[in-house]
Amino acid sequence: MYLLGEALIGEEPEIAHIDLVIGDKNGPVGMAFANAMSHMSAGHTPLLAVIRPNLPTKPSTLIVPKVTVENLEQAAQVFGPAQTAVAKAVADAAEEGLIPKDKAEDIVLIVSVFIHPEAEDYSKIYRYNYGATKLAIQRAMENFPSVDKVIYEKDRSTHPIMGFKITRLWDPPYLQVALDIPSMESAKKVLEELPESDHLILEAGTPLIKRYGLDIVKKMRETRPDAFIVADLKTLDVGHLETRLAADVTADAVVISGLAPLVTIEKAIKEARKTGIYSIIDMLNVGDPKGVLEQLSVMPDVVELHRAIDVEPKEMKHAWGDIKGIKALSDKMLVAVAGGIRAENAQEAIKAGADIIIVGRAITKAKDIEGMARRFLKLMKEEIDQFRVMTDF
Repeated sequence: MYLLGEALIGEEPEIAHIDLVIGDKNGPVGMAFANAMSHMSAGHTPLLAVIRPNLPTKPSTLIVPKVTVENLEQAAQVFGPAQTAVAKAVADAAEEGLIPKDKAEDIVLIVSVFIHPEAEDYSKIYRYNYGATKLAIQRAMENFPSVDKVIYEKDRSTHPIMGFKITRLWDPPYLQVALDIPSMESAKKVLEELPESDHLILEAGTPLIKRYGLDIVKKMRETRPDAFIVADLKTLDVGHLETRLAADVTADAVVISGLAPLVTIEKAIKEARKTGIYSIIDMLNVGDPKGVLEQLSVMPDVVELHRAIDVEPKEMKHAWGDIKGIKALSDKMLVAVAGGIRAENAQEAIKAGADIIIVGRAITKAKDIEGMARRFLKLMKEEIDQFRVMTDF
C-alpha cells in the first residue's frame, strides 16, 4: 500500500493544510516512518500522534511540522491541538471504516501539518486540522482525485494563494478585443471599461507593441491581472526568441505570421509549448492557410483567419475560409476570425465554426465600449463560474 492524500480547510491564520502518506510498515512508507523518528531536524521534529499522553492513535501516525517551530508557543500548538486533532481523525477514520480495522497494525501514516506562525485560536487549530486530516485520509483511501477529475478541473480552478487567475481557452467561443490603437491612454480606457467575463480575451495589437514595446503587456496586466492576453507580434523570424520574449512579459499567447518560414513557425510553436503559452498562427495574406498547416510537423494552438484592415470590404467580405477543413487537421486546434467582424455578422462566424471572434475598432472606438462588448458577449456561452461555489470536491 502506498496512498497519498491532501486537504485544505479553514481560514487564516488558523487554516489547516494536510499532506499525508499511508502505507505498509514493511514498505517504503514504514521505512520513511522509522527514518524520520531516528533523524531529527531542528524546528521540524517528528512526533507520534497521540489522543492524550500515553495513548497513541492507531494506525500509528507520525506528525511532521511543515513550518519551522521557533518557540515554545508554536511548539505547544503542534503538541497540543494539532497533535490531538490528527490522532483523533485517524482513530475516527478507523472506527468509521475509512481505514480497515484489520489493517491497523500493518500500516502507518506520515502526516505533514501546517500551522501558521500567527495562529492563536486553539479551538480552530484543532477543528481545522481534524477536518483536514479526516478528509485527506478519505481522499487517500479513495485514490482521489482521478486523472479525469484533474483534467476536468485544471483549467477551471484557481489556487487561492496565487492572488490571480490563470485563464485557459477550454470553453469556446470567445471574444477577443484587439487593442490596435497606438495610445497607452486610450488602451487603458478600453481596458477599464471592458466588462469582466470568462469569455473575453485581450490582445496587445501590433501597433501598440511597436510604439511601446512588449512591456505594454505588463501594463495591461496591471489593469486586468486575470485576463488572457495575446501579444500580436506577427513574428517572421527568430520565432523561438520572440516567443520567449512574449512569455517573459507574462503574455498568455504569441502571434506568429503564417508568412514566416516553416522552420520559424515550428520553432515558435515549440518554444510556446516549452514556456506554457499558446501559439497563434496569423494567416493574414496567406493564400492557402490549410496548405501551410499541412506542412508543419507540430500544430499551433490557434489559427487566425484574418482579413487586413487595408483591404476594402468590397474586395473581401471576410477571410473565414475553410474553417471545418482546418479543424480537421487537429481536434485541439482553435480557429479565430478577424477583419470585418461586426455585431451583426458575429453569429454567422460562430455558426461557421469560429472559436474566437476578434474585434477591434468596432469595440475600442465605440461610444459605449462596455455596452458594445456586451453585445458580442451575449453571443458567447454562460459565464463559466457564475453559479460555481468552490469548497472542496
